[in-house]
Amino acid sequence: MLIGLISDTHIPEHAKELPEQLKRVFSEVELILHAGDIYSLSVLDELELIAPVLASEGDDDYSTTITDRRVKRRHVLDIEDVTIWLVHQKPANIPAGLKSIRQPDRLPDVIVYGHTHKAELINNDGILQVNPGSPTFPGYKLALGTVALLKVDAGKVEAEIVQLK
Repeated sequence: MLIGLISDTHIPEHAKELPEQLKRVFSEVELILHAGDIYSLSVLDELELIAPVLASEGDDDYSTTITDRRVKRRHVLDIEDVTIWLVHQKPANIPAGLKSIRQPDRLPDVIVYGHTHKAELINNDGILQVNPGSPTFPGYKLALGTVALLKVDAGKVEAEIVQLK
């Protein structure tokens, strides 16, 4: 399964709309995970025209955004024998994070997070940590930024950061 990863869109406050290039990058994805700071539900609606969407609640998301059926503080997903956590802020301590996720016996294979506006791909003790950055507000600057793609296949995962051009 190919999954599109996105975070920190900040629409319409810091950008008016999603970059057009996003549709090309996500054209073959089967699911989109948004790691929070959505701001407007129109973002999720637009992404859902491409593929089903799940989102985590960002620290700047309020009102109708956090009550939408697609948005939770955290999602724990099992896809093709891979456990994926979708959160806005990466837990500083993974075992302690288990308690807050309420999954005491399941370590994640992948953590998808945002918040920093900085794209990262880290393999830490066998846990792939992916921050797709921000497509609209990278490094807290108005510019074309990044998203990520996550390929999950029978218990194996690969990820790549994609710079929008």
